[in-house]
Amino acid sequence: MDWSIQDVARLSGATSRTLRHYGDLGLLPPSRIGSNGYRFYDEVSLVRLQRILMLRALGLGLPAIGDVLAQQRGEGEALQHHLDWLRQEQQRLARQIRSVENTIDTLNGEEQLMAENMFDGFDHTQYREEVEQRWGADAYRRSDDWWRSMSPAEKAAWKQSQQALGADWQAAAARGVDPAGDEAQGLAKRQFEWLRGIPGTHGGEGAGPTREYFVGLAEMYVADERFAANYGGVAGAEFVRDAMVIFAEQDL
Repeated sequence: MDWSIQDVARLSGATSRTLRHYGDLGLLPPSRIGSNGYRFYDEVSLVRLQRILMLRALGLGLPAIGDVLAQQRGEGEALQHHLDWLRQEQQRLARQIRSVENTIDTLNGEEQLMAENMFDGFDHTQYREEVEQRWGADAYRRSDDWWRSMSPAEKAAWKQSQQALGADWQAAAARGVDPAGDEAQGLAKRQFEWLRGIPGTHGGEGAGPTREYFVGLAEMYVADERFAANYGGVAGAEFVRDAMVIFAEQDL
């Protein structure tokens, strides 16, 4: 049995464009190509795609994923690593849910908030290895020092501004805004300025991210479901990516 590229896109949440890109890179060749030129994938391909998406979720770039797949270990062992990671994410999300529920209960009861309980499950240090692998140890150190230097109130305000920007992106995507239009380009500029304020985002002190960093991050928003969720899913992330790429080409 095999599935068409449209079926695989629907089942996996990856776009057909992404699947074709994976195929062009040799990461996910189709198991066969129909007489009409359509790509089809068998069960082995689906298992391989699951591994690719898992590795993307862990923050690996496509070249690194290619290296991992080239050193193919047993599928069972690879999926066991995937399962272990999913269980860790499940535990982290459960902590976040409890934290938010406790905050709501406290607010409804008009009790004093306990700041140390508000951010349980939001520990950024879990991404240390991923950040160091992708952008270097210095990038992690600088951003970690910056984060730890802020008070709980400053951290909360920063998260609120991040959420507001994400909500504005989602609203623009839902209205079908042109990625090249003034509104979307204004959001892309806000994204750039937001990144400029985070030490370790490549580009020198106060310079903001480089063009390569900005575009690479935009692509990661689409490829990594954790980031795509901030923009309402893959479709919203694709809109953000397109707007950011256009901004980079014109202004960086």
